[in-house]
Amino acid sequence: MKKSMTRWVPLTMALLVGCSGTGPSSTSSNESRDLTLWPEHRSPLTQADAFEGQIDALLAKMSVEEKVGQLIQPELRNVTPDDVRRYHLGSILNGGGSFPSGDKNAPVEAWLELADGFYEASMDDSDGHVAIPILWATDAVHGHNNVKGATLFPHNIGLGATHNSELMQRIGEVTAHEVAVTGLDWNFSPTLAVARDDRWGRTYEAYSEDPEMLHDYGQAMVAGLQGEVNTDGFFGKGHVVATAKHFLADGGTEGGIDRGDAKVNEERLRDLHAQGYFGALDAGVQTVMASFSSWQGEKLHGHHYLLNDVLKGQLGFDGLIVGDWNGHEFVDGCRQDSCPQAVNAGLDIFMVPDQWRELHANTVAQVNSGEISQARLDDAVRRILRVKFRAGMFNKGLPSERAYAGKSGVLGSEKHRAVARQAVRESLVLLKNSDHLLPLSRETHVLLAGDGADNIGKQAGGWTLTWQGTGNSNDDFPGASSIYDGIADAVEAAGGSVELSESGDYQSAPDVAIVVFGEDPYAEMQGDRSNVDFDSEAGLTLLQRFKADGIPTVAVFLTGRPLWVNPEINASDAFVVAWLPGSEGAGVADVLFRDEAGDVNHDFLGRLSFSWPARADQTPLNRGDGQIPLFPYGFGLSYDDNGNLGPLTEDSGISASEAQTRLPLFDNRVMEPWQLVLSDVSERQRVVSGSESRLPGIEVSSTDRNVQEDSRTVRWNGSSLAEVALRSEGRVDLGAYRDQGTLLVNIQVAKAPTESVQLGMRCGQDCVGSVDIQDWLTAVKPGEWHTLAVDVECLVERGVDPAMVLSPLFIATEGELELTLHNARVVTDSDEQGVCP
Repeated sequence: MKKSMTRWVPLTMALLVGCSGTGPSSTSSNESRDLTLWPEHRSPLTQADAFEGQIDALLAKMSVEEKVGQLIQPELRNVTPDDVRRYHLGSILNGGGSFPSGDKNAPVEAWLELADGFYEASMDDSDGHVAIPILWATDAVHGHNNVKGATLFPHNIGLGATHNSELMQRIGEVTAHEVAVTGLDWNFSPTLAVARDDRWGRTYEAYSEDPEMLHDYGQAMVAGLQGEVNTDGFFGKGHVVATAKHFLADGGTEGGIDRGDAKVNEERLRDLHAQGYFGALDAGVQTVMASFSSWQGEKLHGHHYLLNDVLKGQLGFDGLIVGDWNGHEFVDGCRQDSCPQAVNAGLDIFMVPDQWRELHANTVAQVNSGEISQARLDDAVRRILRVKFRAGMFNKGLPSERAYAGKSGVLGSEKHRAVARQAVRESLVLLKNSDHLLPLSRETHVLLAGDGADNIGKQAGGWTLTWQGTGNSNDDFPGASSIYDGIADAVEAAGGSVELSESGDYQSAPDVAIVVFGEDPYAEMQGDRSNVDFDSEAGLTLLQRFKADGIPTVAVFLTGRPLWVNPEINASDAFVVAWLPGSEGAGVADVLFRDEAGDVNHDFLGRLSFSWPARADQTPLNRGDGQIPLFPYGFGLSYDDNGNLGPLTEDSGISASEAQTRLPLFDNRVMEPWQLVLSDVSERQRVVSGSESRLPGIEVSSTDRNVQEDSRTVRWNGSSLAEVALRSEGRVDLGAYRDQGTLLVNIQVAKAPTESVQLGMRCGQDCVGSVDIQDWLTAVKPGEWHTLAVDVECLVERGVDPAMVLSPLFIATEGELELTLHNARVVTDSDEQGVCP
């Protein structure tokens, strides 16, 4: 891969040491801005102007309505080929959990058929308008993760631990080829965030807390996706348009709050958060996505200085800038359906999932009135057309007839899975290895325990088939391997035995126990946390039980960020951080076990690209900030190292009372260990695993209140008794909330109930406590948000045992009702008046 053509800002540890995000390195004011801080850069393409004449000719033929159509990007569920034809739309996207016809099992042929339909509509010039090929974009952020059977790579935090930029380019190539199989053209990847606070819900989408590797990683991933710039491979067969995202400093927000505000000064902005973009620009990246977040209080979607002056001006970016999911609506003075400010600031494409028709009409009117100048509109369309010409869209033809299209054997091929398995091996980080317990012999009796042992959905994390990565089973991953699969194959082939028991029960004492546990899947703001305490007790309980039984124990931790796990480390003999390894869980066994001859099969190569916290309240924590982590950036044991570790403090730094004041049930997403379930009078039930689901009497769909899909709209049609509920497969003890707890639910009523509505908790068939909320729902003003409060004590009096809860919240009615549910939680410090009729 060719090296940088630009002398980028030198990055040395001298820039980082002592920079803790306070003092002169941070600011909350809008300081004076200095373009000279940014390096001058020009397009690395040797023939950057090759298509300008053709673009001029097209622009001369296009009406304002056609041009604005190129700026509009609806979501798959809300657009048809006829819409593309009528509005001359320039691109569409499928969001996480969005599939052709809403079918999670949609085969390759269904993707291609729909892609052909959109393409043909965009090229239909029978109405006298200009034929311009449409781009279909997708978030293939760790492989083609929206398509069943695709190869899924470790999430970026694991790839960062490999410190292997050459592997990143190969991963980019594999991802591009699998995207091409389905006829799609554009990938919203790579994410080039530098995550500075591990409470951030997107930490796992970052390669590192430190910019050191970001230039090379950004350059490598873009080269893999698009092909190497100025070679015949650039947008050659099987390559797709890449996107560097999210510009800029999405990982640097105060408090690790997703979509928050990065208050660093301009030098820190450049040195910490721009390095990956410099690498992507060197590789000829064609699109950049604006961040939801702000810099110094100004939203990036409307930030003229950073989008126009810095990125398009000083850095010489001549591709297009696309917005994020309705990100423009958060710019001052904007709505989802109107935001001239974003266009004038430099945004070229609105990602507008649903209200795109209104936005199209308003943008046309704003151009005609001069609020958006014709010159700015033409510049945006020129950039869009330039990308389409460079990507070969004007001569590629039907998606189904392109290279790799329809080649199902390429999707999840053995060759591709081998690359992912290598990535898993190289990402594993060994933190403890007492008395050289690892590597293990294959000729042994192994007990495999924990809820992550045979759970591909859990090991793959968010952005896996669904946006949040929830609602998946192993059957959703044909050709993939769980961690158990890999261990069983390795051990049993050598004459050993493996006993799988999630609960840790065993028939005969094993020679070694391996416990696989960790975070459940989440994505974006729905993974934001208040601290870095790993607060699930299930894995710890297993580890402590095996320790008490005298069984040597290996902990395999699945996580999207460094978390405080001192008790778990103390209770294990060996501790391995496996991150979120994706579809090839067998890569874990490759490293944990010796080969057939008894020698080391694969050594641990992974080294932390994040600092590991010594306390649960030690965040933000970053390399060079003067703090002392438990394990520093770059740490990772090999088999030759002394892996013994003395007892660690188990004082988390967080008081028990603090942890018991609030229990989130639904906090922008369904929280662990609950599932959202629909049921009706015929005792049918359906776990809601995507953005929408229905039974004959009830249906639910995701909707936006404050951020993307943070709420659920539920409709009862009155045909039968039907229920929506949060449920767990095991009992949960809510006894701490028995006397002073309050169940709080944010509700917006669209249609008042026609019959009694029961809201309550359930711990079994005859263990139910509920109240009738029909009067409350009827009395509140429709279309506005209200908080319903129900005292837990009231539900206890009605029959629920809070120490044995299976469902902490259900709503049921025989009548008609439509409402939207936002956050639901149980708290001990509520000022709300509880309902207890």
